[in-house]
Amino acid sequence: MIAEVGSWEGVAVAPHRFGGTEFRLGGREIGHIHTEGIADLPFTRRVRDMLIETGRAHVHRILPDSGWVERRLATDDDATEVIELFRLSYERAQVANAVRAKREAERPG
Repeated sequence: MIAEVGSWEGVAVAPHRFGGTEFRLGGREIGHIHTEGIADLPFTRRVRDMLIETGRAHVHRILPDSGWVERRLATDDDATEVIELFRLSYERAQVANAVRAKREAERPG
């Protein structure tokens, strides 16, 4: 899973400050995996609510009122789902980075 997500264009892989592995795209964290097998991923609250409602993710254990979600890695199905969640976070970060770059380019200098 780490090799898969780390192979996506522009993704930087580094140790996470609370243990595990962190993934970033253009300075924006797209998620991390803790050494005890829990993946944490950032989304908007609206997306978080939909992911939780459909059972794809769970309320974050430490930040329950944020957009962060978690998914435990207990089975192969969990690993597949976590990769899909990382892909969703990655694509969201790509769009956000592109919008930010466009706005900066249009800003009078």
